[in-house]
Amino acid sequence: MQADLIATRALIRSGALTPLQALNESKRLAQAPAAAHCFVSTCFEQEHERLQRTETSHQPLAGLAVSVKDLFDVKGQVTTAGSLALGDAPAAGRDAPAVARLRAAGGSIVGRTHMVEFAFSGIGTNPHFPTPAAFDSRFGALPGAARVPGGSSSGAAVSVASGACYAALGSDTGGSIRIPAAFNGMVGFKSTARLVPTDGAVPLSTTLDTACAMTRSVRDAILVHEILAARRVTRSAAPLSQWRLAVPAHTFLDALDEQVSKAFQRSLDLLRQEGVRIETIDLPETGELVPMQAQGSLAAAESYAWHRPVLARHAALYDPRVRSRIERGGAMGAADYIDLQHARRNWIGRMQARIAGFDALLSPTVPIVPPLLAEVAPGQARDDAFFRANALVLRNTSVVNMLDGCALSLPCHVHGELPVGLMVWHAEGRDDAVLNVSQRIEEMLQKQ
Repeated sequence: MQADLIATRALIRSGALTPLQALNESKRLAQAPAAAHCFVSTCFEQEHERLQRTETSHQPLAGLAVSVKDLFDVKGQVTTAGSLALGDAPAAGRDAPAVARLRAAGGSIVGRTHMVEFAFSGIGTNPHFPTPAAFDSRFGALPGAARVPGGSSSGAAVSVASGACYAALGSDTGGSIRIPAAFNGMVGFKSTARLVPTDGAVPLSTTLDTACAMTRSVRDAILVHEILAARRVTRSAAPLSQWRLAVPAHTFLDALDEQVSKAFQRSLDLLRQEGVRIETIDLPETGELVPMQAQGSLAAAESYAWHRPVLARHAALYDPRVRSRIERGGAMGAADYIDLQHARRNWIGRMQARIAGFDALLSPTVPIVPPLLAEVAPGQARDDAFFRANALVLRNTSVVNMLDGCALSLPCHVHGELPVGLMVWHAEGRDDAVLNVSQRIEEMLQKQ
């Protein structure tokens, strides 16, 4: 596994490594086969020149490489959101706030990453560009044929897993940070949505969108979250045995892939051996989400509102799989949309009451391992397989988005297994507890 950001920053501060040397190594890894197709554009040369003129070793990110999902504005660059339909858009006049905060913290913004068109899928494919293959950040290349990287922050995940970057800015509307983190054996933290500004990003759902990041470790996730949210995380040194955790029996454990079930159960067994109190609880409210959205989803309605003028000009340029879901939002009436918002608020209140007594909840991040790319690649013949897989990969993570909650995915597989993510989650505003619990769990799992 590549050294994480904090360990590499320590080498820089000790004088054992320079930011330029670290950047050159990132550039080398960005050109390696593992990182193929993860970037849509890079600017390593410009960052190299900047580091020659700027002292960054004392800053939180110490000049280390950071990638940006092609959803966020970077000054002087066109934000295409993985689409051909925005190719004629003007270049951004300024960085999105999330990008600006990473840059101000000393991050070297080295490139824009591949993504699902307009962030509307959890699989990671895009018919306009070659798809990067999943790469296990912990154990290297996945065996056999190429597997999907997860989406929508697909290239973001591979940029970190392959070693080309130390952190990747992405977005999470229904799981778009946590799914690719799980499929690439690394950490993805979705904060409470309101904590990080989403200005300067092409929206999918103005209600659910969260700007957040993927990293190689939980301690890196804490550091990057503090930069993005401009806040300090309250640390806790409490051992695992002092945290009260729950495993919800409804929805999250349904139809698990055998490999996911094995890794998840092994993780629970290890936690119990550490003296952790884990209670299995009923959470029947999760079964209400599908009927609640029978008239349409927030993402469909809100994306359609944004895309109407673009569709009027460039509908033929859209990925058909994405366009069909956006256009469904046009059939949702204003009353249905308002009813859904009211129903969601009521549902959040009941969910919060149900889980209030626990410090965090544990679930598999994704119920399946990464599907083979050949089975879900763009093409009408594979649409049915794609939509089945997409519904599965989004199922667990999207519950947290509807809850307006926070969640972290960390790897729980061992050598010889395909990547599997363990999701630690709770309701809104419980970010610090989720991060602290996750760090203790990570320390335990790394002893395997």
